[in-house]
Amino acid sequence: MHHLKYSVLPDNYAVCRLAPDAVVPDWGLESCGFCSVTHAHNELSIVCPEKQVPPEIKSERGWFCLRLEGPFPFSQSGVLASFIGPLSTGGIPIFAISTFDTDYVLIKTEFRESALLALREAGHELLTHL
Repeated sequence: MHHLKYSVLPDNYAVCRLAPDAVVPDWGLESCGFCSVTHAHNELSIVCPEKQVPPEIKSERGWFCLRLEGPFPFSQSGVLASFIGPLSTGGIPIFAISTFDTDYVLIKTEFRESALLALREAGHELLTHL
C-alpha cells in the first residue's frame, strides 16, 4: 500500500454537464487552481470552482478537492486505489480525475471530516490547505 501526501484545494467545486456539442464556456476555463474539461460522445463535463458556474447550468455543487502530490510514473500501479480504498471502506463517495502528473479526488463537503480522518488513519499525509 502506498502512503501518499496530499493537499486540500481552497475552493468548493461543481461538476457540470453541458450538451456534447457545446463550446467550452469562458467560466469553465477562468483562472483557478484546478479545472477539468472532458468531452465525451454524449456530454461536455466541466469541473471548476462552483463560484464560477452560472446558476442555470446543470451541475452538482458542494465538492471539495484533494490533490495527490505527484508526479506518479505511468508504470506505477495502485496509487489511486490506495488513496480511495479507505474512503470506499468508510462509505465516502468520490469523483476522481487523473491528469498527466497526478490525481485529484473530489468529495462532497458533508463528508469532509470523515474523509480526512479515514485518510489519516490509512497513513496518508495532509500537507497543507492551499
